[in-house]
Amino acid sequence: MAKKETAPAVIQNRKAHHLYFVDETFEVGIMLIGSEVKSIRDGKCTIGEAWIDIDPDKDEIWMVGAHIDEYLFANRFNHFPARKRKLLAHKHEIAKMRKAKELKGCTIIPLKLYFKNRRAKLEVGICRGKDQHDKRQSIMERDAKMEMARAAKAHK
Repeated sequence: MAKKETAPAVIQNRKAHHLYFVDETFEVGIMLIGSEVKSIRDGKCTIGEAWIDIDPDKDEIWMVGAHIDEYLFANRFNHFPARKRKLLAHKHEIAKMRKAKELKGCTIIPLKLYFKNRRAKLEVGICRGKDQHDKRQSIMERDAKMEMARAAKAHK
């Protein structure tokens, strides 16, 4: 009997590219418990309000503000949905993130949560905030691309 293939869960922070310029990205691991992994595989996770916090005393980074819903079938072994989650990164990556965080106007946010070789990975980005005119410019560029795609499709 063949195993049923399911599409890997990918949770994206959609408003990140609208609100921020992404300067640099890193792929980091995330420490989860079993019920959190199952809930993420079901797509019951939001990272839109999350941010990355760097512990000043130790070389540790934490994801704060992410919400992973409780897994329905975990009953008493369930997790707390809004807890801080430790991230796993190399020391040189943590040092880069710490330097960027010290700069004025830079923040570190999660961009995408996905599975790679059965392990949960988080793509984090060092970002700078956009001004209102930058947001309007991004919307105009997106609309122009969509219009060109429509015209090319209609021409064929």
